[in-house]
Amino acid sequence: MNDKRYYTPLGNDGMYVLDTAAWRTHRPVMNKEKCINCGICMGYCPVNSVYCEDKVFKISYDFCKGCGLCAAECPKKAIDMVPEGGK
Repeated sequence: MNDKRYYTPLGNDGMYVLDTAAWRTHRPVMNKEKCINCGICMGYCPVNSVYCEDKVFKISYDFCKGCGLCAAECPKKAIDMVPEGGK
């Protein structure tokens, strides 16, 4: 299954799709020049939006809810929270 949505049980009413990104007002943007690839951001992300690819940490916005935990915990302040859809 290549569907990038989480399916969550809803008791006797069946299943529903949980779109955690739908309520995001701010998104994390990683500054690659400041990032030391420590992985702390990945460890704190509650929805596993931070991942490692080719030894570089990246952010997937498919499920990111914009909570800012990754930015708050980054020891190098390499993640900025910017308004969704803005600059």
